[in-house]
Amino acid sequence: MSAFAEKSQLLRDCAERHYNCAQAVVIPFAENAGINAETAIKFAAGFGGGMRRGSVCGAVTGGLMALGLYEIDDPPTIGEYHRRLKDNHDDILDCGELLRVNAGSGLPKKPYCDALVRECAALVEEILKEKQKL
Repeated sequence: MSAFAEKSQLLRDCAERHYNCAQAVVIPFAENAGINAETAIKFAAGFGGGMRRGSVCGAVTGGLMALGLYEIDDPPTIGEYHRRLKDNHDDILDCGELLRVNAGSGLPKKPYCDALVRECAALVEEILKEKQKL
């Protein structure tokens, strides 16, 4: 497991505080970029649960925030980030639809969401390494 994905999973496992999917992805990258966790918690708060409405998965948006922290926002790279995630999830990136598909598989929600958090964190780390930002 990548170092950032491991840190993201530790946040998801925290019993003292709930970290939504976006927060769990972005916090390790924010801290590495010199932004404290409390600030990252605040700016990612509304992005869990697909922006609190089943829209784009919070782990996906947390990954986009993390890429932005390292000034990665060019359309080809962002498109590749989306494409790679879509390829792994039947072309679906919306939280509500991802959870509906998952419900049909019988896997409980938290392990499924945790896996998406790890996947997004690992992909962001890979992209940042490719771009020589880490």
